[in-house]
Parts: sequence; structure tokens; C-alpha cells
Amino acid sequence: AVLVGLHASSLSQEENASDATLEELEALLETAGGVCVGSVLQNRETPEARTFIGEGKVAEVAALVQAQGADLVVFDNELSPSQQRVLTEEVGAQVIDRAGLILDIFAQRASSREGKLQVELAQLNYQSTRLVGEGVALSRLAGGIGTRGPGESKLEINRRRIRERLTDLRRELDEMEKQRTLRRQSREKGGVPVVALVGYTNAGKSTLFNRLTGADVYVQDQLFATLDSVSRPVNLPHGTKALLVDTVGFIRKLPHEVVEAFHATLEEARLADVLVLVSDGADPQLLARRHTVGEVLDSLGAVDAPRIDALNKCDLLSPSADVLPGALPISAATGQGLDELLTAVEDALDAGTEEVSLLVPFARYALTDKLRRLGSVLSQEHTAEGVVLRWRAEKANVDYALREGAVLLETERK
Repeated sequence: AVLVGLHASSLSQEENASDATLEELEALLETAGGVCVGSVLQNRETPEARTFIGEGKVAEVAALVQAQGADLVVFDNELSPSQQRVLTEEVGAQVIDRAGLILDIFAQRASSREGKLQVELAQLNYQSTRLVGEGVALSRLAGGIGTRGPGESKLEINRRRIRERLTDLRRELDEMEKQRTLRRQSREKGGVPVVALVGYTNAGKSTLFNRLTGADVYVQDQLFATLDSVSRPVNLPHGTKALLVDTVGFIRKLPHEVVEAFHATLEEARLADVLVLVSDGADPQLLARRHTVGEVLDSLGAVDAPRIDALNKCDLLSPSADVLPGALPISAATGQGLDELLTAVEDALDAGTEEVSLLVPFARYALTDKLRRLGSVLSQEHTAEGVVLRWRAEKANVDYALREGAVLLETERK
């Protein structure tokens, strides 16, 4: 593949290509199974309406494609359907943009039923706009980068069939989302807090998840190694039990089709009680990528939960390195700093709560079940007078317990 990017003064910083974004595009290409044989970065005032990069630069790209024997051209910028068709004709190779490449990687990586449905929904939404004016059935969805589709290979689909398939996909995903909502409500009734690991793709979230929970989630030094949201219980230092969630990685220019299709999965981050923002401490683009993560979280509406910055791979940094001020230095590979991270998570969950010792008389024994739903029972002991609970809950819930007949033995402000 040949990689192409445009830097134009009329485009925003997010839309523009650069040497750094082309390096990331090459990593995405390699993840998809391609090999970069050349790259072109064009500078001009504004994008050209027909070819995006201008006729002269298109001729240069076409010559490079022919000289290198490339069969694919990948643009770092977003292309319109008409630009994509014109460029494909003029450079003599298939042309896709960054969004199409990311969707192809998602198609390869999706493993769960929900993940495959989400990817197919995203791909069909993306490809349906590229049928305009063609008057032909959608080309086969298998056979190369940018054209793969899980479960839909070798199937010719026209516009009407795409609309029907999109309706079916949304219906099935809605049912799965209802099941996810029921499970979430069940966790909330049980008083189990949710801690979500979020961050740029390949920051080490899954390695950290495995280290903290003892799970065996797929880990690879590749972009988007994790697509399916996975959750496991984790015990925090002072006895609090929480549910740790490993989420899909974020990336610059995350296609809106992906955000739409994966909104149920991404909602795990929006509804989490605490967000742990994992950054790659050895990444030269760390600050820019941390900014991208913050922007994606804000766009998802994940603005209320406490955020804890975790600077991963600190074992690769110099002792004096302070590349992300305020972040907790950790190493998912060696376990360094993980006790401090779990303590910080527990402190964030405990903010605004009280830890108390209550005596629940046997005459009010039914109250114990309600207290379990309203807070965290840290210990329980039966005595001659009733049940003694070590309990953590919000102050309003402590007041409720006292009104209902519980007796306060001890309190500790958090």
C-alpha cells in the first residue's frame, strides 16, 4: 500500500495529516496485514474538490503505485465517496481512507456475536454512502483490506438489501443492549461499583486488566487487540469489591460509524463509577493521545465519574521522568505501582461515603438485606443483641439505616 496525507491550512488540526499521523496510519496498515511501500504528504491551502490532493499530486501517487506494484492507496484524511471513486480510477489501485482501514481491522478482530454485529453495522453504514451513483450491487465484502466483513463474505448486497440488513442488525443489537441494561441494573442493585479502563489503543489496558483480575484476555502489541468489552471482579485493598471493565481502545479520528455501532459497548465507560485513563509512558505522542482520549470521553458524555491517570510502562522510563504530571506511574508488565492504583480507585469510590459499625437488632433483621443494596458490607458478625455490620455507604443511606432502627457503634469519616 501507498499512504497519502494532506496538510491544508483550511483544515483543522484534527483533520490534517502529518508525519506523526502517517506513522500511525502505517501501524494501522500493518495491523490489517498490509505493507507500506511508500508515503506522500501533500501541503496546499485547501483540499481540491475532485481529487482532494490535486491533479499533479495524484499523478505522483499513480507513478509511485506503478513503480512499487502497490494494489492499495490509503488516505489519512477522510474522503468523500465521489473523491474515493475518482482517485481509485486515476491512481490505478483501490483507494480507501483511514476510517475504512480501521473498520477493516475491526472486522478481523471481532470475536463475540455482539462485536461482529457491531462491526457489520458500522461497515454497512460506511459503505452504503459509497454506493451513490454507481447503480450496481455492492461489491463482495471479502478479499482485501478495506473490503472485509465478518459473516458477510461473498454475498452481493444491493441498496435495498443493505437497508433491510441494517434494520435487522439494529434490532438484534437493541435486544443485546436490553440484556446489557438488565445486567447493569442487577449490578447496581447489588451495590457493585464499576471501574472502567479506558485509553488510546495499544496503551496496555488488557495487560493491566489481566494483571489486576487474573483473567486471560487476548493481549498483543497491536492496535485494537481488544474489541469486545470484558468485565471481571476485582478486590480493592480495604475490602471493597468492584467490577473492572476492559474497553475498546480509542484512536484519533475514530470513525463516527464505529462510535454509533459500538455505543452500547462504549456506554460502559460513560456509566462507570471511576475511569482509569491508561497512557503509554513510552509513547512519544503521549500528550496528544491523552488529549484525544479526553475528547472521546467528553463526546460520549463520560464527564461525571472521577478520572485517575495511570502512566503505564513506567519500567521503561527514567526515574526522573514526569511526562504526565499527576499520573500514577505503573507497570502492567511488572506489577509496579498497582497497589497504589487500586488504593486510588478505592479512595475515589469512597469519596462522600462513611464507613460505620452498626448493630441491627434481631427484631429489625430484614433491614440487613436493604443495607446490602444501599452500600458495601465489609464484615458481619452475629452477637447476642443482633447483627454487627461494618458498612460503607453514602451519608444519606447511613441516616436512613439509623431511622429504620440500626444502632450506630462507630463512625469514620472518609
